[in-house]
Amino acid sequence: MKIERRIILSNTFNVALLVLIGLFAIQNLNLLLTKLRFVEIADDLNASFLEMRLSEKNYFLYSDESALFEIRGKIGKTMDSIEAMKNDISRAIGEDNFRTLTFYLKRYSDKVEEVRRKGGSEQLETQLREEGKKLKEFSEAITLLERQRANEIISNSKKALFYSFFAILFLAVLMSHLISQKIVRSLREIERLALAISEGNFGKIEKITTGDELASVIKAINFMSHELRNREEEIIQSKKLASLGILTAGVAHELTNPLNNISMIAQTYTELYGKLSTEERLDFMQKVEGETERIREIVKNLLDFSKPKEANLREADLNAVVQGGLRLVQNALDVSKIETKVTLGRGLPHVLVDEHQVQQVLVNLVVNAIQAMSPGGELFIATRYDKKRRSLEIEVKDTGKGIPAEFLPHVFDPFFSTKDAGGTGLGLSVSYGIIKNHRGNIRVESRVGSGTTFTIELPAYKKEEEKER
Repeated sequence: MKIERRIILSNTFNVALLVLIGLFAIQNLNLLLTKLRFVEIADDLNASFLEMRLSEKNYFLYSDESALFEIRGKIGKTMDSIEAMKNDISRAIGEDNFRTLTFYLKRYSDKVEEVRRKGGSEQLETQLREEGKKLKEFSEAITLLERQRANEIISNSKKALFYSFFAILFLAVLMSHLISQKIVRSLREIERLALAISEGNFGKIEKITTGDELASVIKAINFMSHELRNREEEIIQSKKLASLGILTAGVAHELTNPLNNISMIAQTYTELYGKLSTEERLDFMQKVEGETERIREIVKNLLDFSKPKEANLREADLNAVVQGGLRLVQNALDVSKIETKVTLGRGLPHVLVDEHQVQQVLVNLVVNAIQAMSPGGELFIATRYDKKRRSLEIEVKDTGKGIPAEFLPHVFDPFFSTKDAGGTGLGLSVSYGIIKNHRGNIRVESRVGSGTTFTIELPAYKKEEEKER
């Protein structure tokens, strides 16, 4: 069943309960008002009955004939009032009690008339008093009874409303909990799959037990995961082909120059061999050897890039590693007149690294900075600890010419170089591979004319990690 339909049914059910409770409350309220109205009428009747009894006593004590006329007059008014409010009284006490009330009133009226006609006697006095007593007692009894019923209606209404309120509240909370739990379970599955997709694991939610809107969402997520897997394979394949093309073009470019030089040297050497002195012949051979060494260096860098050496990880102080790397390039910094400012963080956690490989990366970044600034310039090197990421950082910042924004996404690509000449374009690629092999990251920020900043991130070392290894 759709979640929307469940919510509608739940709300409809709760509204229906509220309507029933409202009707119940209105009915009880009307009944209560009827009872209260009768109690008001009954109080007036009882007051009239009391006055009749007083007049009755006056007659028997003082033989005052006018007292009987007063009783008749009050009986007449009372009957008129009862007849006028017959419907209200009947609804309150019922038809049977109404007839009984009028019956007692009629008998009392008849007995008063009989006393008036026959005169007072002990027997008539006794009968008149009995009839008056019955009328008054019955009126008081039903008045008390209706007061009690009014109180019962109020009490029962309070209980019914109280229990109904908590019943509706319980049902509303229960329905909300069931619906929310169903939604949360599906959302957790979607969250799990989304996190897996973000990490490159393109799985899917196998069991779809719901038939609601979330099932459609899960099917869409599964389809998206399937499509992303296919697209990833296509992208990886295209990147492989692109990388192969870049690699082939780079190798061809880098090897073509020294090979052309060797070819030209060989041709010239052949043509001029008879005219060359021994020193000139040696000079030609030294040039060939230089170009050959250049080819060997290109091949070595290419091998280092394609088959990086396995890191020999050891616990180390990052500041000591940085200081060791700076000593390797201090002479080049001095010759290039680069002012170096080093800021080393205090109390840094240790790292698990191959010191020589990290120093190789640092040296490569410093050499690049020297080439971007030389002669002159400022080089800033800093270390710090990022508590949020739980990683240590090495920042290498120069004041060189900077890298254009369109080149930044490609600085770690193999054979990509911003140098006019002499660069193989493998240094940053090798550095990137080394840092990634250390489970770290390297990023670059640059602005033309302001300089470039490289930031190396390395995870802080924990003893537990060494045990797991």
